[in-house]
Amino acid sequence: PNGAGIIDYLVVGAGGGGGSNDNGGDAAGGGGAGGFRFNASAFDVIAQAYTITVGGGGAGSTASGTKGTNGGLSSIAGSGITTISSAGGGGGADYHGDGANKHGVAGGSGGGAGYLGTGGAGNTPSTSPVQGFRGGTNTGSNGGTGGGGASAQGVDSSAYNHEHNGSAGGAGATNNYRTGSNVTYSGGGGGGSYLGAGGAGGAGGGGAGGASGSGTVTAGSPNTGGGGGGGGASADGASGGSGIIVIRY
Repeated sequence: PNGAGIIDYLVVGAGGGGGSNDNGGDAAGGGGAGGFRFNASAFDVIAQAYTITVGGGGAGSTASGTKGTNGGLSSIAGSGITTISSAGGGGGADYHGDGANKHGVAGGSGGGAGYLGTGGAGNTPSTSPVQGFRGGTNTGSNGGTGGGGASAQGVDSSAYNHEHNGSAGGAGATNNYRTGSNVTYSGGGGGGSYLGAGGAGGAGGGGAGGASGSGTVTAGSPNTGGGGGGGGASADGASGGSGIIVIRY
């Protein structure tokens, strides 16, 4: 800026990548959404350089036994200020019910789970208000659960109550700084399916989980922080969407 002033900011981390189901067994978790933080008329700036970092989407898993990669952090930093940052979304779990790979990864919003796994924690690291919610937990469904979003957790398998379908990603949140009208950001990726339908991506750029037999899985939308969909039977996970920063003055 060329002088002192007060700005509004929106800082959205990048979405996490979905988990893989390359072995064709129980399906994989969707990627968590990037963290979502904003503030109106409360951030003082002066005539100096500020560093703006926009996170890149996390890669989807391409091998059995590995989880999706967390999305990149987005931040505003500069001399004399407290850095404002939103964490990338957590990676989705691997398909399998053995060991740590069945659990989603923590992040701005947490990644979804594989068979008998728990969703990754959201709001990691902790912010107030919270930057995101946890991924869905799987209590015995062969479908993966969705990643968490900015306003809701990924859907648990117990709530969805279907043996094979993936569950939906958590919904994102709206902000009007970029266009003057509300735009939805930070939706969680849907869980992949086993012998059924993939879970829907959460509103706000979340990618849909893969359906059994089709191999189609959807990436998180660019510049939304949406999580990538989890792989369906015998398919890789999808990448998360990049984050975004909007500064209004």
